[in-house]
Amino acid sequence: MKTVGYAAFSDDAHMKPYHFERRDLRANDVAIEILYCGVCHSDLHTVNGDWGPQPYPLIPGHEIVGVVTAIGDDVKNYKVGQNVAVGCMVDSCQECDQCHNHEEQFCRNGMTPTYGAPDRISGETTQGGYSKHIVVREEFVLNVPEGMDLAKTAPILCAGITTFSPLRTWGVKQGTRVGVIGLGGLGHMAVKLAAAMGAEVTAISRSNKKEAEAKAMGAKGILVSTDEDAMKAAANSFDLIIDTAPVKHDVGQYAPLLDIDGTIVIVGQVGPMEELMTPPLVMGRRRVAGSLIGGIKETQEVIDFCAEHDIYPDCEMIKMDEINGAFETLAKGDLAHRFVIDMASLSAE
Repeated sequence: MKTVGYAAFSDDAHMKPYHFERRDLRANDVAIEILYCGVCHSDLHTVNGDWGPQPYPLIPGHEIVGVVTAIGDDVKNYKVGQNVAVGCMVDSCQECDQCHNHEEQFCRNGMTPTYGAPDRISGETTQGGYSKHIVVREEFVLNVPEGMDLAKTAPILCAGITTFSPLRTWGVKQGTRVGVIGLGGLGHMAVKLAAAMGAEVTAISRSNKKEAEAKAMGAKGILVSTDEDAMKAAANSFDLIIDTAPVKHDVGQYAPLLDIDGTIVIVGQVGPMEELMTPPLVMGRRRVAGSLIGGIKETQEVIDFCAEHDIYPDCEMIKMDEINGAFETLAKGDLAHRFVIDMASLSAE
């Protein structure tokens, strides 16, 4: 299938049009015309080579919503014309204990990311959602419930599942005291999702300038992390803290905020940490953990949960040729919303 996307050709993150071919449908494949694709901070990190050398030319994008245009002979769960979604991975071995446990992101043989990785069968580099079309194995395609706002659904495929998974894993329910560090693309979704689960949510930020926005999302307020007196007064006041900060920071300063057996879950930063002092952990049986997206079953669960509770990311729609400006904005800081590309703006010529 001949198609077109926007690709990085080197580690300067400058994106430009790239004509290429998607593979022919295998028996278990679904062909999708992409309608919207969210812009994740990890797209910028990847094409910049921040996480290692990349197989350029590379088309990023793993927050994909579209419509089915064709199906392979063995596909049973999708039909032409159906609204569907694709997230951060497009394959796994399907045979190991983690795959059988619906945790394909932890596949023992390595899951296949939506872009920048070898296809498990052909070896060709997977290309992501900044393009007009994509072909994906049926097991990694997700259903979009009827009536959802397709333009705002795309970021749920990464920002949504990345924050939903630890909330579910650590058993957030009515009355759970949840702190959310950062109110960017991940953080604002964590607040909305935790509040919908019935949690008592507090945003944790370096200032209170976003307090009105935090309350509108469902938080009871903001704890200002630079206010020493406020931080001391908040000791032992959280059962769970979701840490969405995308840069190196002092995780240890938040440990005293946890109650006994509380957990800080890191979902934002990928890289070295500041030196961690152990006394707050040892003296309260507190934990620092990490979490990586979620499995396909859980990703469908968050889509359905958002549909049920009318939860959407805060989005700013852009055209495909505005992606370089969006990347420049992302590089300057963590936005309190997600850019979403309207793929109708990308000419097929």
